[in-house]
Amino acid sequence: VQLQASGGGTVQAGGSLRLACAASGLTFSTYVMGWFRQAPGKGRRFVARITWSGDSTYSADSVKGRFTISRDSAKNTVYLQMNSLEPEDTAVYYCAAGVGDYSSARYVDYWGQGTQVTVSS
Repeated sequence: VQLQASGGGTVQAGGSLRLACAASGLTFSTYVMGWFRQAPGKGRRFVARITWSGDSTYSADSVKGRFTISRDSAKNTVYLQMNSLEPEDTAVYYCAAGVGDYSSARYVDYWGQGTQVTVSS
C-alpha cells in the first residue's frame, strides 16, 4: 500500500492550497480516505474523510466551510481543497486510509508521508 501526498507549501493567511493523495495497492471500496494534520508539539488531529464512492464526507468543525475533501476514482486520488487558510492551519498534513467512520488516528491503517503546509500572517 502506498499513499503519496503532495501539494503542500507556504501561503499567506487568506490564501488557498490543494493537497493531493495518490493511492495504490488498496482495495479501494474497503477503505475510507482521509486527512489528518500535526502541528509542532501537538498530536495528529483529524481533518476530513471521504468514502471512495464519494457519497459520504465528514470534516472537523475547525475546517468546516473552509476545507473540502473530494476524490477522483479514475485517478485513485483524494484531494483536500483548503481555502481561507489561517496561521493556525500550519501543520504537516497526512493522507490516511482507514475503515469506518473514523476521526481518530488510532483507527487509521495506512499513512502517507506527510506534506508541510505553512500559513504566514
